[in-house]
Amino acid sequence: MQDLLLFQPLYQERVWGGKALAAALGRTLPSGGPIGESWEIVDRPEAQSQVVGGTWAGKTLRELIAEAGAKVMGPGWPAGKAFPILVKWLDCRERLSLQVHPPAAVAGELRGEPKTENWYLAEAAAGAELIVGLRRGVTRDAFETAIARQTLETCVHRFPVQAGDSILVRSGQVHAIGAGNLILEIQQNSDTTYRVYDWGRVGLDGKPRQMHVAQSLRSIDWQDFEPEPVRGAAVSTILADCAEFRIRRVVLNAGETWRIAPRQEARLVSVVAGAVAVRGGAGGSAEQRLARGTNALVPFAGACEFEAEQATTLLVTEAFSRI
Repeated sequence: MQDLLLFQPLYQERVWGGKALAAALGRTLPSGGPIGESWEIVDRPEAQSQVVGGTWAGKTLRELIAEAGAKVMGPGWPAGKAFPILVKWLDCRERLSLQVHPPAAVAGELRGEPKTENWYLAEAAAGAELIVGLRRGVTRDAFETAIARQTLETCVHRFPVQAGDSILVRSGQVHAIGAGNLILEIQQNSDTTYRVYDWGRVGLDGKPRQMHVAQSLRSIDWQDFEPEPVRGAAVSTILADCAEFRIRRVVLNAGETWRIAPRQEARLVSVVAGAVAVRGGAGGSAEQRLARGTNALVPFAGACEFEAEQATTLLVTEAFSRI
């Protein structure tokens, strides 16, 4: 088993996307429409990450877990169980729709999947904003009235953001990403989104995009008022800790190292600023470089040492392999 697994990105056209993944992360993007999302690590029926390099090159994440689940995820991992996390880069050149993901209590009834996610702001333009949660005191009746009047912006919690901010968005929280944000999204393995409002926009086909007002109203947490992000980009800290995952920010100065020991748990390592040299295994051999924007999986059986080439920020996602 390799100590570090890298995957081929899967790029997705979105009406609100752009070309920032090329400029900010040095990616070569497909020609055509605006690219809004890069699915970095995914194990879904409609989308499969493929391993790049090493003995498992070309294998899908599903094939990898089916063949070596204990080494990738740890002892006892069911062979048929999907990888529980989906990692994306989001290039939000325009504002996304106002939307919500169904909480577990209603997801089955609505034939959807719950989706708790974390947003890390790698870049934010001057004046960039996020929308998460309701303004204090807003009721369902007031929200429904605002839908009819197309004044929903008066009901939701908007706040400015800058690079290094992070916020956990739980299933049931109404939310939208403002224009000018480059975000690393780490989420449950789900692709259920209910749009409640889209600011009068049309899709790439020139037609209004589908809304899911009834499902949204059933899913929104009506007691969720004005959550706040975690700020302080230069601090190593816990950014998110929920039932689905835990995310730590690890800040390294040039020359500093950080290690992952084998046989503890599978982890994801995301380079959101700077770059690192990586040595795998007990002997510290097979060095490779991870540039900004790279997302890697360190399997349960893997061991790695990361050395910062410059001031570097890593996001380490863990505690997702709990069965």
